[in-house]
Amino acid sequence: MRVQDIMTRKVETIAAAEPVGAALERMKQKRIRHLVVLRKGELAGIVSDGDIRALAPGEHLSVEEVMTSPAIAATSDMTIRKAANLLRGRSIGCLPVIDGDDLVGIVTTTDLLERIGRGAERPITRGKRWTLKGRGPRRKSVVGHKGFAAH
Repeated sequence: MRVQDIMTRKVETIAAAEPVGAALERMKQKRIRHLVVLRKGELAGIVSDGDIRALAPGEHLSVEEVMTSPAIAATSDMTIRKAANLLRGRSIGCLPVIDGDDLVGIVTTTDLLERIGRGAERPITRGKRWTLKGRGPRRKSVVGHKGFAAH
C-alpha cells in the first residue's frame, strides 16, 4: 500500500510570515494539528499545535519563527511502512506529500493508525487445508502404562 492511498489530498497551508495566532485559530477551526508552511509557494516547514502551545502566553511571533524546518516529506509512491518508519524515527506527527515540487497531500500518524485499525494493511486470507491422497485412516493411539502412548 502506498502513501497516495491514505493521504489527505486537501492540505491546509499557511504563509511563513503569518502570525502564530492566525495559525492556531485556523487549526482550531479546521480541527487539525498541523499546517504546512509555504514561503513563495514552496514547502518551507511544518507548524504543529504543539509548537505553538510551547510558547509563552502573549508572545507575538511569526509562523516562520516557530515552525519545524526543513520539513521531512514523503512521495506519493512511498510505501506506508516507510512513511511510518520516518514518522516514528524522527518523532514527528505528519509528512507533507510531494510529487516533484508540487504539494499533493499530507499523511499523519492518525491516517496510519486508522488504516491499521481497519486491518487494511495486509488482508488476511484463509489458507486451504491439503489432504494427502491415498492416505489410510489414522491409527488411534492407546495410552499405555504411565501415560505414554503405545503404537
